Amino acid sequence: MPNRATASDGIPGARDLATIIAISIVAFAIANVLHEGAGHGGACWLSGGHANAISSVHFDCSLDSRFISAGGTLVNAIAGLLCWIALRRLRHAGGRLRYFVWLLMTVNLLQAAGYFLFSGVANFGDWADVIGGLSPVWMWRAALTVFGAVSYLLAIRLALLELRPFLAERDWRPGGAKDLTVVPYITGGVLYTVAGIFNPVGMILIAASAAASSFGGTSGMAWMTQCLGIKFVPKVAAPRFDLLRSQGWLVAALVTAAIFIGVLGRGLRFP
Repeated sequence: MPNRATASDGIPGARDLATIIAISIVAFAIANVLHEGAGHGGACWLSGGHANAISSVHFDCSLDSRFISAGGTLVNAIAGLLCWIALRRLRHAGGRLRYFVWLLMTVNLLQAAGYFLFSGVANFGDWADVIGGLSPVWMWRAALTVFGAVSYLLAIRLALLELRPFLAERDWRPGGAKDLTVVPYITGGVLYTVAGIFNPVGMILIAASAAASSFGGTSGMAWMTQCLGIKFVPKVAAPRFDLLRSQGWLVAALVTAAIFIGVLGRGLRFP
């Protein structure tokens, strides 16, 4: 796996591991804030409710409704699609910015689709609350499961199709480009889990929310590159892509991690 590189190294497709980790921290943190704050929080506000508390693993609203429960996933899905549109308009932007937008798209889409699948199979989480009380329950759970599985595979395919411009020749092997997919997956999972340890609700949310949405929801990132080069994601020629060391991204990641763990992890209560 490539490590440090500078513009003078002359390594085709050189990628800096520390910068990939930094971009991953920022992308995963934003996806979480979109889910809890913009999603559940926005739905709470639109419903006329009042925000009682927010953390990296929960949002507490004075009201309780299906719309508020669904808000987090819906915002993740919308954000993912907007990132896809933005990515297609950033063909000539810098590599680090384009990779950040790709990663933000992928995390949002996988977490959204994964939530449907998780709630359908386990009958737990936001979408279990959305379908709660509807009957027959088995039909709604089956529909969620099927929809979640299909949308997850579609999200994987879209993410891989948009990943192709970032790939060097050496990446076009089954399981290649792990630094672009597996490293962010592990980074995001660790970030969510560490922040979840400090949550004010209880330790159960570490597994039920923090680990589930990261290690579970984005688990496709751990194996998606096995599909590279097959009919599912056909190979294309791509120009040289460098992802070199960026002090700006490193600083942004340190600040983001400190706020996400130290503030959002512990939670905020509102009067």
